[in-house]
Amino acid sequence: MENHKNYFHLHLISDSTGETLIAAGRAAAAQFQSSHALEHVYPLIRNRKQLMQVMAAIDGAPGIVLYTIVDRELADIIDATCKEMGLPCVSVLDPIIELFQSYLGTTSRRRSGAQHVMDADYFARIDALNFTMDHDDGQMPADFNDADVVLVGISRTSKTPTSIYLANRGIKTANIPIVPGVPLPDRLMEATKPLVVGLIATVDRISQVRENRVLGTPSHNFRGEEYVDRASIAEELKYARSLCTRNNWPMIDVTRRSIEETAAAIVALRPRLR
Repeated sequence: MENHKNYFHLHLISDSTGETLIAAGRAAAAQFQSSHALEHVYPLIRNRKQLMQVMAAIDGAPGIVLYTIVDRELADIIDATCKEMGLPCVSVLDPIIELFQSYLGTTSRRRSGAQHVMDADYFARIDALNFTMDHDDGQMPADFNDADVVLVGISRTSKTPTSIYLANRGIKTANIPIVPGVPLPDRLMEATKPLVVGLIATVDRISQVRENRVLGTPSHNFRGEEYVDRASIAEELKYARSLCTRNNWPMIDVTRRSIEETAAAIVALRPRLR
């Protein structure tokens, strides 16, 4: 039986970049597999003129409205206008801010884009991103002991995107491919600071991702039949597991994990292994 999805408009209004709203909206929408959200993102909305243009656009494509607007006057306009249109709307941050205020016994300063202040944490993330890009795919092994995390795994185990996600959280991350018959760098084996984590997956998952990769690669760059051969992949995974076991490196199966879930599992490992 053919699976038909219902489509609905999801309007995301923010006085900053909209990242918080996008994450919240997608997390909620993912719980309704029979429906698909058509996202409309309106970032940096900070005055009445901008907001009225947004509300006119919403009137032309009615749907759910989520917003993170700290200016009370603008927030009231959204609430009132949505009520007139008969549309559901929610201030995503208000319940959380109210909870913080109640617990801390103080009121918030209500600053637009406060989470993007260029403070020490911001520069730590930039530093981590620079480090991670410089140490992608086994580059610059001499600096491995400066990493917070080193990811190892065979090709197509999401090492690079996971590294970048961790770097966005201020975690300096290097990654190294595991290739049977090719020894890992001595500097990695000598490193004492970083948490080394092996990323693995099922043979089916690796084969599927590699086949998709090959389809988008020019023929002169094709790495050979062994790259997508399931028996060869099984041997690669067996070698990777034995390498991690021999070195007491924890392993994470990324088969059914999103990048965010894999990163969360790695972050959870760090304090436990310190």
